[in-house]
Amino acid sequence: MSAAAQTSGEWVAMPTRPEAPAAAAPVAADARLQTLFESSYDLIWRFIRRLGVPQAAADDAAQDAFLVVAQRMNDIRPGCERSFLFSTALRVAADARRAARRGSLGDELESVQLADPRCTVDELIDFERTRDLCDRVLDTMPLELRSVFVLYQVEEMTMAEISACLDVPPGTIASRIRRARELFEHAIAGLELQRRLP
Repeated sequence: MSAAAQTSGEWVAMPTRPEAPAAAAPVAADARLQTLFESSYDLIWRFIRRLGVPQAAADDAAQDAFLVVAQRMNDIRPGCERSFLFSTALRVAADARRAARRGSLGDELESVQLADPRCTVDELIDFERTRDLCDRVLDTMPLELRSVFVLYQVEEMTMAEISACLDVPPGTIASRIRRARELFEHAIAGLELQRRLP
């Protein structure tokens, strides 16, 4: 909008100055996205993976989550980037799991990457069995319980951190963690019983 100034009794139009916030918005959004990516990519990848997305698809799913955030960054309130990212990751993971069930991602075996090359064959087998057992149990949980369980038990986040990430009240988070633990323990007990049966 043009401004006006009075000069020797007459009003004259003055040129409009560009609005600095609008001009700076893309730079600010890029900086916010970069900070979010650097601080959260590994966590989001593990989160998506533990939500049941096959390892072969986890990279693409994590990138899809960040792509959605990048497209919406100007609409996301500063300080709410992480909760938006986690809610997006939940939806992306659900889509990827549906695709996997339809068989489009295949049922290929995943290789185990161990940090310690001194691991013995027996330790490797135990690790694979444990991981497979945990994945099977997690697969039985509703996504809302699975997500908080993974963040609390695997990522060791506090309830307050999970509440902020998922934008869910702390009391609801505590309730979901309690229910998820009960389901997990019950499922593990059932699977252990099956293994002991002849």
